[in-house]
Amino acid sequence: MSRAVAIQTEYIPLGQFLKLAGVIDTGGMAKAFLADVEIKVNGELENRRGRKLYPDDTVSIDGFGEFHVTRR
Repeated sequence: MSRAVAIQTEYIPLGQFLKLAGVIDTGGMAKAFLADVEIKVNGELENRRGRKLYPDDTVSIDGFGEFHVTRR
């Protein structure tokens, strides 16, 4: 089961999403985290912290589970 993460904007960069979802503590940790942990966005491997995530996107993070982007 995926956890919903609501955003207020049209999209959110992956690095900011990781912080919002509580996966990392600060935005500065995003680059190192993306280099070390496998992340898939809608089933495709992703390592760009600037990747835009939109409502209805699904983010799977190895060791953390699956997240679903929703609109607040």
